[in-house]
Amino acid sequence: MTVHEAASRGFDREAAAYERGRPEYPGEAIAWLVKQAGLATGRVVADIGAGTGKLTRALAISGATLIAVEPVAGMREILARRVPQARVIDATAEDLPLADASVDLVVVGQAFHWFDGRRALAEFARVLKRDGRLAIVYNRRDREDPLMRELERIMVPYRRDTPSHRGEWREAFKREGSFALAGEVAVPFVELRHRAELVDRVVSVSFIAALPDAEKSAVRAEVQALAGESPVELRYISEVTLYKRS
Repeated sequence: MTVHEAASRGFDREAAAYERGRPEYPGEAIAWLVKQAGLATGRVVADIGAGTGKLTRALAISGATLIAVEPVAGMREILARRVPQARVIDATAEDLPLADASVDLVVVGQAFHWFDGRRALAEFARVLKRDGRLAIVYNRRDREDPLMRELERIMVPYRRDTPSHRGEWREAFKREGSFALAGEVAVPFVELRHRAELVDRVVSVSFIAALPDAEKSAVRAEVQALAGESPVELRYISEVTLYKRS
């Protein structure tokens, strides 16, 4: 299975911006997931589309064994450096080099919309144990926040047909009968960011990261003008949706 061009090119070019600019996962959301999934020492977690390892390292508090699957080389390099205790694998969600019934929890952070949903869910069902769980996690921009609306205005003209996380990912679960909803939580949170970090946040978006240098420079300039000199608050909602094998 090949990786979408915007993801493979953009995330490889701007992996460092992704690590600097993307939000961490709030402790309340991680604690809920760890408890609901029964994570502890001896359990195995596979983070699919792990990126630079932001969700992988957040789950390290559970003591579980960590597997991180990431197909983009630039992201994988940072992942291996930032989460040295994880087993890092170059693979895609649709073709996992993991044994049948070997994983207690599959997690996907900020990535399910990049997958072929039907094929990915079939793979997740294969590698999960009978009582295993699947968690889809998104740190979603709070669209009621004026600053987030301004950033959206800057980015939208470049989106084109790039896959989006805004609800479309749920369609795969309607077509695939292997999983049933087991719980969900939404945790609002705020991150304080300086100008350079705000620029990194926007540049780390796949379709912005993949732009030619001249267009990307124009986006940088517009975000810098919006940010000003003082730190700004970025408002997010961390959404965790937990599924069980059905």
